[in-house]
Amino acid sequence: MRIVFLGTPEFALPILETCARVGQLVAIVAQPDRPVGRSGKPQRPASKRWAEERGIPVEQPEKVKQGRLAAVLQRHAPDVAVVAAYGRILPGDALSVPKEGSLNVHASLLPELRGAAPAQWAVARGYSRTGVTIMQMDEGLDTGDIRLQRALDIAPDETGESLLRKLSALGAEALEDALRRLERGDLQRLPQDHSRATLAPPLTREDGRVDFSRTSRELDQRRRGFTPWPGAWTTVGGAVLKIHRALPLASGGEEPGKVVAAGADGIDVSCGDGTLWRLLEVQPEGKRPMPAPAYVAGRRLRAGDRLGA
Repeated sequence: MRIVFLGTPEFALPILETCARVGQLVAIVAQPDRPVGRSGKPQRPASKRWAEERGIPVEQPEKVKQGRLAAVLQRHAPDVAVVAAYGRILPGDALSVPKEGSLNVHASLLPELRGAAPAQWAVARGYSRTGVTIMQMDEGLDTGDIRLQRALDIAPDETGESLLRKLSALGAEALEDALRRLERGDLQRLPQDHSRATLAPPLTREDGRVDFSRTSRELDQRRRGFTPWPGAWTTVGGAVLKIHRALPLASGGEEPGKVVAAGADGIDVSCGDGTLWRLLEVQPEGKRPMPAPAYVAGRRLRAGDRLGA
């Protein structure tokens, strides 16, 4: 089976390796090299580095519409295209090129969490279970038929980053099963129930801004879900304060955003419904992460001060 793989970041690598093991991987399509970090130098995406180390052709079209991506796929005559975190919606002319169409490895149990950041939002919204879906792609946003699914429990201390690693490995296993079934001709198709759909939109920096009117449990879910980016952050005297570790407490809060206690145990901040959020590790703007008591000592933060003001 001739396979063209479309994917860009580290998440895609276990899935990419499955393609190489199960079929004939004839080409990899990734997004163009982009500037990364303070240097601003263009960096090769993870899938490109992987391909070049193995002598597999790499394609990086700047645009995918108006036949551009379709022409790339036609050059390699794939039986199937496999897509995982490519970062772009494939147009209809490209989807129709492979004989068996295009299979997407999506990091949720569709129709839940359609969109760009399903693992992060699963943690941020307090899901206890998620998984991966092998989906037959159409022109919609994760609306195609379900071909195969695998479920996974979300750990109580899960972060968006750790869950994404687990889902990457699970997606690779699910894809291997799906490709072998596809080759045998016994891979099922199940239309999605669109009435049950939820969205997992791309993350923005503002998603990390702490809204203390939420309960401390909700805030801690969001902190973990948005790790490593955009993280959880608030402001103190107009300066950004990132929150790296924290503990939700059931009760004892007052006005949301008010510091109730600040000392050796950390910084206890009032949140919604009378809950408290104990900040354990923070990072002041322009400085390195530090234990919350060290921040208290250095800034002389005390009970009665407000965060987010």
